[in-house]
Amino acid sequence: MSLVDIRKLGKSFRYAFRGFWFVFKSEQNLRIQIVVSMVVIALMVVLKVTLWQAIILLMVMMFVLVLELINTIFEKLVDMLQPRIHFYAEVIKDVMAAAVLVSSAGAIIVGILVFAPYIWSR
Repeated sequence: MSLVDIRKLGKSFRYAFRGFWFVFKSEQNLRIQIVVSMVVIALMVVLKVTLWQAIILLMVMMFVLVLELINTIFEKLVDMLQPRIHFYAEVIKDVMAAAVLVSSAGAIIVGILVFAPYIWSR
């Protein structure tokens, strides 16, 4: 009995990438967030931010992306259970969208706080 079953692990990764690809194809917001994340990573390299600043920026970017994935899960689940019939179905979707919005706003604020001194000093 091995500690890691490579075939099982491979299947797990395949399922995860398939799920990510589904969200990537179907959700415009995720694509926008990925482009913004790439810009932030490029700025991190160009401006040579400190390791701790880079870690914080990466964490808030991942937080936004993960919330977007969770938002998609809730949207699909609500559509499956109560497709726009029940008032709470709409509320659940709106609250999840608000969670993504709040996390995105927080990420923008963190980005400004980290990058502003580098940009102002140039």
